[in-house]
Amino acid sequence: MWRASVIALATLAVGLVGAPARGASTGPGDFGLGITAGEPTGVSLKFWSGSRTALDVAVGWSLDESEWVYAHADYLWHRYDLEIEFPGALPFYVGAGARVLLHEGDESRVGLRVPIGLDYLTDDRRFDLFLEVAPVVDLVPDTEFTLTGGIGARYYF
Repeated sequence: MWRASVIALATLAVGLVGAPARGASTGPGDFGLGITAGEPTGVSLKFWSGSRTALDVAVGWSLDESEWVYAHADYLWHRYDLEIEFPGALPFYVGAGARVLLHEGDESRVGLRVPIGLDYLTDDRRFDLFLEVAPVVDLVPDTEFTLTGGIGARYYF
């Protein structure tokens, strides 16, 4: 369990160190806090570094592996090519990052993620709703392919 805790803290530290400084504003706030449901189910954080780039971090529980703690950190690139007929923006995004699944003993897993999704931002940029799918290749302890995904919402400060 000690090693799993160190891995989780290291993943979150890397995510938070990479968070943008205030000032690269995309609207009312660069920092979004919310929830995500799926794989994982828990807390979602998003730090915008510009109008097209962001860092996404989630911490929660795995639905696939009961009693496992799940954490990921991804760097995202957004494209605003979709034409929509309602207020707000609907960027498509793709990213790259890491995932950690923590469990007691030596069963914890570490892998690479490639999230792909849609992120609806309200007209005032205070809220977003997102839907994503992310293939994952676990590298530790064994090489294994899985597919994760979920939906969620965030409020921006």
